[in-house]
Amino acid sequence: MNGVHVALFVTALLTSPPAPAADSQIRLNTVGFLPDGPKRASIVAPCERFAVLRAADGVEVFSGKAGRPAANPDTGESLQTTDFSALTTPGVYRLIVPGVGRSPEFRIAPEVYAGPFAIAMRAMYLWRCGTAVSVTHNGHTFAHSPCHLHDASLHYVGGGDARKDVTGGWHDAGDYNKYVVNAGFSLGVMLQAWEHFGPRLRGVTLNIPESSNDVPDFLDEVRWECEWLLRMQADDGRVYHKVSTLKFGGFVMPESETAERFLTPWSSAATADFVAVTAMAARAFEPYDKDFAARCLDAARRSYQFLAANRENHKADLTGFQTGPYQANDATRRLWAAAEMWETTGEAAFLVDFEKRLAAAGRKADVQCSWGNVKNLGVYRYLLSRRQGRDPAIVESVRKDLLAIADEIVHTASTHGYARPLGQRYFWGCNGDVAQQVQTLHVATVLSGNPTYKEEALDALGHLFGRNVYGRSFVTGVGHHPPMHPHDRRSGADDVADPWPGYLVGGGWPKATDWVDDQESYKTNEIAINWNAALIYALAAFMPEPGNTRGALPPPPEYRERDK
Repeated sequence: MNGVHVALFVTALLTSPPAPAADSQIRLNTVGFLPDGPKRASIVAPCERFAVLRAADGVEVFSGKAGRPAANPDTGESLQTTDFSALTTPGVYRLIVPGVGRSPEFRIAPEVYAGPFAIAMRAMYLWRCGTAVSVTHNGHTFAHSPCHLHDASLHYVGGGDARKDVTGGWHDAGDYNKYVVNAGFSLGVMLQAWEHFGPRLRGVTLNIPESSNDVPDFLDEVRWECEWLLRMQADDGRVYHKVSTLKFGGFVMPESETAERFLTPWSSAATADFVAVTAMAARAFEPYDKDFAARCLDAARRSYQFLAANRENHKADLTGFQTGPYQANDATRRLWAAAEMWETTGEAAFLVDFEKRLAAAGRKADVQCSWGNVKNLGVYRYLLSRRQGRDPAIVESVRKDLLAIADEIVHTASTHGYARPLGQRYFWGCNGDVAQQVQTLHVATVLSGNPTYKEEALDALGHLFGRNVYGRSFVTGVGHHPPMHPHDRRSGADDVADPWPGYLVGGGWPKATDWVDDQESYKTNEIAINWNAALIYALAAFMPEPGNTRGALPPPPEYRERDK
């Protein structure tokens, strides 16, 4: 049996209402742990010893001594750490701390992240624009009718009353607009997940409309967004910046948002992101659909040539729009575009372009990677490439720098009471950056073989799933006491009590304790495709290897194994 189906069944257990006996002072990864991975919890109350009990019969299977108390300045707590990493037997357990209480149930299994991965991927499907969607999760059906079928007016790009077909794609966040800059970054992260972990993802069936074809469901979902991006390209290669209403709409279902939607003028940032992503898509789809792959590469070349002839950082004129600007400098994007074009084609001119741009940028990876700065995506591509022709001195310099950043992430987490890889840095959408650190840590693992980076990547996921100041999962529908009121128009407008599942919320800022599970708190509780893309990458890194069947359980009827 495919291990993916095991976790899909397990997730149904993990996402059921939490047992009332769980104590909020015991904070751990409530989704669970890999058998050979780190297993730690943070305890907020004074304690000396702890034990791990089997959930089914209460039999003690592990015990130990809690670590010494340590101050955690950003949360204002004194925390003690319990470490039960030596427990490797698959099963369902609780952590018991005498005088404090007991944790929610958690699972140890090699397939523990497969269920959350599938839920996060189906969340991307639920973001689809221009079509009806429907998913049943935990007994609730989440659905909307076809929406935004008239995208979009050319009024703001000199087209008068004419329209251009830019239907499709994903809604960007808790609103229904569509932004090329954020779409490009999100697809870039997801396509790197495919390149790094493809063998683990090919057999995952998501029960989306395309599941019966011969293309892996992961790529089918990516293609939905890629097709929209291709529509956003003008004939000369420039790429329109976004599709948007003039101001954010209210909390209505997407099919009920009928305000006029417009294309905005082009930007060089959007155009460069477009080049990078379509070049990546050409590689990813070539084994499955050569015509689509060729279409993507042709589009990438056309926009690359347009950028070569238009070297200035051209921002979109967004006069009249009050929706997300996503304005960004194009320098790191042109660098990323050159890297992906070289990787896809092998043409030396693209490599020369990349190495010149990298030298101008300081030949360094960056601590932070986000839609505002995509430099690391180009650096990862360059460092992991198997093509010939790279400058060995540049490769070694950038490699050392990236490993230094990974070491910094590990050190930061080791000094934080919840092993948070960002330490005491908080900002809008910081949970997405917690997940994003896994990408840097994985590349560092590949480059060095150092297992410490993998352990910290698992700690990053643990923080998102409950080892945090709230003792709660930050992903809707997954783990213990997940967010119930995200800033998401669908969740606020439908008649289902639970929120739409599989979405990572932004997290507390400017302080750790500022997160509010409130629909109105868009600054801390919104959802966004780039944060989910980072979560998908992080979960993909720990999907079971093909054929891993340890601890197998029957799959639920909703899922089937893809024919090999």
